[in-house]
Amino acid sequence: MHTTTSVILDTRRMKKDGTYPLKLQVTHQRKTKHFPSIFNLSEVDYQKLTAPRISAKLQRVRDGVRRIQREAEDFLEGVEAFSFYLFQRDFVQHHDLLKSRKLAEEAEDFEEDDVDVRLYNRRFPLLKEKNLPAQSIGAVYLRCIKNLLREERIGTALAYKDSYNSILQFRGNLLFAEVTVSVLHQYEQWMLKKGRSRTTIGIKLRNLRAVFNEAIAQGLLKKEKCYPFGRRKYQIPTGKKVKKALDQEVIGRLYYSEPSSPLLQKAKDFWLFCYFGNGMNPKDVVYLKWKNMQGEYFVFTRAKTERSTRTDPRPITVYITEDMQNIIERHGTKDKHPESYVFPIMRDDLNPLKQYERVPVFTRFINDGMKAICEELGIDKNITTIVSRHTFSTQLKRSGVSTEFIQEALGHTDKRTTENYLDSFENEVKKQYAQNLVAFKKMVVQPRE
Repeated sequence: MHTTTSVILDTRRMKKDGTYPLKLQVTHQRKTKHFPSIFNLSEVDYQKLTAPRISAKLQRVRDGVRRIQREAEDFLEGVEAFSFYLFQRDFVQHHDLLKSRKLAEEAEDFEEDDVDVRLYNRRFPLLKEKNLPAQSIGAVYLRCIKNLLREERIGTALAYKDSYNSILQFRGNLLFAEVTVSVLHQYEQWMLKKGRSRTTIGIKLRNLRAVFNEAIAQGLLKKEKCYPFGRRKYQIPTGKKVKKALDQEVIGRLYYSEPSSPLLQKAKDFWLFCYFGNGMNPKDVVYLKWKNMQGEYFVFTRAKTERSTRTDPRPITVYITEDMQNIIERHGTKDKHPESYVFPIMRDDLNPLKQYERVPVFTRFINDGMKAICEELGIDKNITTIVSRHTFSTQLKRSGVSTEFIQEALGHTDKRTTENYLDSFENEVKKQYAQNLVAFKKMVVQPRE
């Protein structure tokens, strides 16, 4: 949002000599702050500043006012992300015509109406916090969360909230200078003792690292002084990749099963729709529109990567198999207007938070249904929507399809992400490979003459 400046006469409190202070007024995001200059004028003299002829004394004041205004505007042009704290620190404190004040740890506060907090207060208690020290992680977490909510990136905002709450339970709202390598190791051990996995710890701390990077970008701290992450510092743990792909036998049992209720059948249908649809994410199923159907194919951009691939969009093309078509006929919407959703799950008249909540509810419906089906079939596996994605990619790999093709089918921008999805080959295949190594033993060796 645009930041404006002006020099005004602050007439709220008169000085003993009958004058008032001239102050630099700065307005940003509907919030205004005043920074006093070295000049004091009476109301009469202030009115004379615009006159064509004035005294030498007033001329010096006018020149000073114009200089303050001009240099403040020049400074703001070079600022990518404004904050009053940084403006005072980097401009006011060093300007000879503005009074230098003690640079306090200014609390980070926001106007109530820059984000409609009524929508999010219940899910984001941090929005209600006041007087957070600017040098604390809580202040920057709050800024990041508000920015994410403005962009309607609800899921990412919730991940930041969970990260902050976890650290808050560990040791409170720490100042950045207090987050040392030792403290991060202590946090990791604290989480492990609570039964949290290294994957979970990594997720929480990657968000904290992003908060540090945001604070550096805002000029709140210098990376070389108190950045605890990186080589020879704290290394964020990564979890062991758990292989989730199903083999052909289990896929066949699921496909030909007859669930005990229509709701379980519907959950199975959507799981298979994800599997046959290039391992489609539930969110992409929810947001599929009839305009995405182009002949025998669905063509769409993954919701998860829509922002990161905006300059280089990577549309996914899914062949609509006979099974997928049957599922659409059973559960799809009858209104086939291009802007209508294929399945009656999402609605455009919902607010962003309500829209976000539709996806996890839909995902949970599928996962709970598949769990019940597995119990009926005696399958001792946790078959979720993510398993359908891993199974799709692994079955293609086992059939001889290249990793590059699978990467395109999944919509991954990084080949390494695809490789993480690919399961190991079955033990029987490994056994066959091992036997090939000793095939020479079966060869008849002719004795030398």
